[in-house]
Amino acid sequence: MKICYTVQEVRDTVKEWKRQGLTVGFVPTMGYLHEGHRSLMEAARRDNDKVVASIFVNPMQFGPGEDLESYPRDLEKDAALCEGVGVDLIFHPEPEEMYKEGFCTYVDMNGLTTELCGKTRPIHFRGVQTVVLKLFNIVTPDRAYFGQKDAQQLAVIKRMVTDLNVGTEIIGCPIIREEDGLAKSSRNTYLSKEERQAALILSKSLKLGKEAIEAGERDSKKIIEIISKNIETEPLAKIDYVDVVDFATITPVDIIKGETLVAMAVYIGKTRLIDNFIVQI
Repeated sequence: MKICYTVQEVRDTVKEWKRQGLTVGFVPTMGYLHEGHRSLMEAARRDNDKVVASIFVNPMQFGPGEDLESYPRDLEKDAALCEGVGVDLIFHPEPEEMYKEGFCTYVDMNGLTTELCGKTRPIHFRGVQTVVLKLFNIVTPDRAYFGQKDAQQLAVIKRMVTDLNVGTEIIGCPIIREEDGLAKSSRNTYLSKEERQAALILSKSLKLGKEAIEAGERDSKKIIEIISKNIETEPLAKIDYVDVVDFATITPVDIIKGETLVAMAVYIGKTRLIDNFIVQI
């Protein structure tokens, strides 16, 4: 496995692979890897001749007062996980390599980025889209792999690729959970023992919402109410949002039909966690 720190190193390596007719799978990450990331890399390994993973804590997607400086980092541990899965190349640039002095070009989007996490993180998705498009241009992958836990991000990237005619296939992969139901997240490390237990309220509440839909409930407001009321039974939990939206457009729906995303963001203490499920009616 090779670790590259510059754009040119990655381009030179991938260019040689492409010359040999090899396919390239790509998993973009911010590092501090867990089993969720591993599952994306395993999918990329199954589908492609070569696998690239990026490890880059992207400053552009963090707003003022968010956890850019404290975001967990451990390249040595990450590299060991990548090598164990069979990743061929890690791209680990410094911010200065990705954003040269005078950088002033951004990728933005209307609609899909204004709901859910976009309400309280208004610059987040501009940063995500910009860095992902840059990474696609650097790595030129045949396929790229994203987790459903970040469902809005997945929808946004799919739309961006379609709108901008990017020649990369976007593969969405299932949420990976702890045995007790908590969705895997690098930010779980912020939780104290008490908060970690309290965080189970997210998956438990979603389960109630999903069961109601499976029992025939189609009114979005009622599903939101069922989920929200259960979250509110946990003293350490503070709801950022609970919403029901069309998955393709991330617009609120009154009646659940088609491919629908039920998503939430909840603060457990100071830590903001997200979770969701998708139903097809």
